Amino acid sequence: MHWMEMKNDELEKQYSPSRWSHRMAADDVIKAHVKALKEGTEQARSLAQTLINVPYGDGDGEKLDVYIPRTNSLDVNLVIYIHGGYWQFLSKEESGFMAVPLIDKDVVVVAVGYTIAPKGDMDLMVSQVRRSVVSVIQQYSHISGLYLCGHSAGAHLAAMVLSTDWSQYSITPNIKGAFLVSGIFDLLPILSTYVNEPLKMTEEVAVRNSPSQLVPQLKQSSSGCQIVVAVAQNDSPEFRKQSEEYYKALEAAGLNVTMEDVANTDHFSIIEQLVDADYHLTKLLLKMMGKS
Repeated sequence: MHWMEMKNDELEKQYSPSRWSHRMAADDVIKAHVKALKEGTEQARSLAQTLINVPYGDGDGEKLDVYIPRTNSLDVNLVIYIHGGYWQFLSKEESGFMAVPLIDKDVVVVAVGYTIAPKGDMDLMVSQVRRSVVSVIQQYSHISGLYLCGHSAGAHLAAMVLSTDWSQYSITPNIKGAFLVSGIFDLLPILSTYVNEPLKMTEEVAVRNSPSQLVPQLKQSSSGCQIVVAVAQNDSPEFRKQSEEYYKALEAAGLNVTMEDVANTDHFSIIEQLVDADYHLTKLLLKMMGKS
């Protein structure tokens, strides 16, 4: 069924990822998710050299955390991680977990903070993540490869970074690869759901911030980027459709894109497991960097 034909309670259910996990009840899966991300981030902070609350702009929320491997190597790759939480939840404070397996491989991980709703709106968040990428490149000009990873709302924001018209900025990033994990690429279906209550998006705001509408700009800005669209086996049908349709649009535009349907995962475990060196997506990321 097309989302426009769904009754509102069905649409709300489709966009409530915690209700589709087979591991535990909806409330429990969210609590366990936050706990897993926090524990992974604490572990990363104990393993890496860290720079915490590095500003990338003047706003309160415009700060990032950097996880630096103990290396003298000049061949250093850098991954920028953009957290999820439906643009209204979570923060960079529990977003360093993917550094755990990457530190040993001489990979820098940057966890980006942005001003979540209701304080921040969609236009601001998109502008912030774009500026954070510019700031990282200016501070780390010696890196050999720049990669993006975003989960859920963060995958949406990462796709918006790939779809940036960089002519308005001081720099054009060369993003080598991007992992868009269980993302939302068309914002129109969530306008009438609980998700939009703190965001207060109008249709106009949703359209201009939907990566699905910006594929020609992505092709212009990020044609050299290797894109992985990853979706969880136990994501909701509507979430799975979001990823499948975006993947097909990128493929039809001739972009370098692959689709990963990750078995035995739900919307939360698909990203939590990046703390593990043996996890499928961790290995894929390292392979992309030539570090497997």
